[in-house]
Amino acid sequence: MNAPSNALLVLKPYQHAGSWVFDDIRLGLVKEPFIAGIPEIIDKMVEDIPNADKGFRLIFSANPFPNYEAKLVWTKKQNGGNWYYCEKYDIEGWLCPALYKYYGKAPKEFYAKAEAL
Repeated sequence: MNAPSNALLVLKPYQHAGSWVFDDIRLGLVKEPFIAGIPEIIDKMVEDIPNADKGFRLIFSANPFPNYEAKLVWTKKQNGGNWYYCEKYDIEGWLCPALYKYYGKAPKEFYAKAEAL
């Protein structure tokens, strides 16, 4: 997928075996884990969402959108993935190569919002 068909993309992460994961069947992703700092960012974003471990809506975009909660800024490429820094939470996290299933190249910025299902 070279570019997302929609400006806003939505995933529904949930906890599995102590990790934040998501499924996107259309792209062949099942229990795809978030690792290396991203779980800590997610934990901060869902603090006020009841039962977020059972699932929540994660809206994200390479462009700012109204009421986004967190901005992640690209810092470097490593091991096939990309590191992003979230100033709001002072956390850096790594997004794995599955990112390229949504974007042809790593966006310089991400904007995200977590909502209850």
